[in-house]
Amino acid sequence: MAESPSTPAPRATANRSTTPGSDAFKDYISSGWAERPVSLPAPRESAAFAAARRLRISAQHPGERLVIPAGPAKVRSNDTDYPYRAHSAFSHLTGWGADAVPGSVLVLEPGAEGHEATLYFREAAGRHSDEFYANPEVGEFWTGPRPSLEHVAADLGLATRPLGELAAVLDATDASTRIVREADRELTDRVDGRRLMAAEIPGDIEQEVDAELLRDLSELRLVKDEYEIAQLRQAVDATRLGFDDVIAELPRITAHRRGERLVEGTFDRRARAEGNTVGYDTIAASGPHACILHWTRNDGPVVAGDLILIDAGVELDSLYTADITRTLPVDGSFSPVQRRVYEAVLEAADAALAIVRPGIRFREIHQTAMGVIAARTAEWGLLPVSAEESLEPERQYHRRYMVHGTSHHLGLDVHDCAQARRELYLDGVVEAGMVFTIEPGLYFQPDDLTVPEELRGIGVRIEDDILVTESGAVSLSAGIPRTVDEVEDWMAGR
Repeated sequence: MAESPSTPAPRATANRSTTPGSDAFKDYISSGWAERPVSLPAPRESAAFAAARRLRISAQHPGERLVIPAGPAKVRSNDTDYPYRAHSAFSHLTGWGADAVPGSVLVLEPGAEGHEATLYFREAAGRHSDEFYANPEVGEFWTGPRPSLEHVAADLGLATRPLGELAAVLDATDASTRIVREADRELTDRVDGRRLMAAEIPGDIEQEVDAELLRDLSELRLVKDEYEIAQLRQAVDATRLGFDDVIAELPRITAHRRGERLVEGTFDRRARAEGNTVGYDTIAASGPHACILHWTRNDGPVVAGDLILIDAGVELDSLYTADITRTLPVDGSFSPVQRRVYEAVLEAADAALAIVRPGIRFREIHQTAMGVIAARTAEWGLLPVSAEESLEPERQYHRRYMVHGTSHHLGLDVHDCAQARRELYLDGVVEAGMVFTIEPGLYFQPDDLTVPEELRGIGVRIEDDILVTESGAVSLSAGIPRTVDEVEDWMAGR
């Protein structure tokens, strides 16, 4: 990686700079560049949908200034950053996805009729400035060209202003200002200081009103619009390709001492080819690793005769992600014991999907799946009581073998709408346009003495992405094989 230059940048690197600083060099590097064509794009597809979302949040917060930062880049190691991803609330309200400029801020300024939305961001620096070659964090030579104010305004259908003008907006902060606190700590501290001076209210009150904004922005995403549903369909389709790639690579995967890493790398390659990246760290859990719910170390072998649990999803450039789990027999066929566990999980998933329709409570999905899990584990003699007794709230013995929930909302975040109130989430009424997972599982730890030895080390999860319709529900991932016969045929066709 190249050394960074001496021109002042957000991170100090002058102690190891070799960038020339003479006037002669500055004159030379700032001249001799061809003119770039100026053409403004038509608004991107997401722009109209983002505008409608802004109207909805505006109606919930009349007379209040709303500050929604994209957030800065996050340091991974010294002067190297993690790949940039804007805060989901910012992307939802702007339509700006993987190409968002770090540090941007959306401000909804209250007016006589609703809010006026302005996007503040660091625009492209001209070549008369030394930023383009000498600033390692934002310079064009280092990170690529940034768009102009006019380009982004046309692209997103938003008024745009230079980021430097945001300071005047923050100086006008009063007690009516709310900010998405978690997105940008430095910006939040500045807003807190101004609010405290203006209103003389305790800091915990500031945090409370900000939490209400974050809650409202989260609940705004519970029901997906037409654009979001289309993006989630595309993400699922791309994810199917990633699973196909893994199955095709199984001979190489099983031959490597850390085959799980090859599974991860194979899927991640497809995610980068078809979208932005993966929506979350891929779980490639072979053998007993499948009993570790969030196994992302992925450093074990993939052995014939075992099952491998792959939980993965492609995130598109729009930042919408799929979330799919398939459990596959490494050698292509389920053993009788593996089949018995797999079909119990499949039965739970199918039962849960069968009840999904507008008007039910979200928690009923989990309860339905647990009814099957309790019945099967009782039938196999694993529970100290009957299935009916185990389902009583004070017992729940069957949950030893599935401690996680069955469903979560899906969208810009793999666990979307996480700040929504319980009464609108777990206890909420299911509505058409909601998208969530159904993902029951059974996990028999390798050292669990409550189960027969033949079950120990087997972990199975089946996860699909579900869209609620006006009359019921459809599985967006129905095209990814999931029954025993479908999976074995899938494996045989590699």
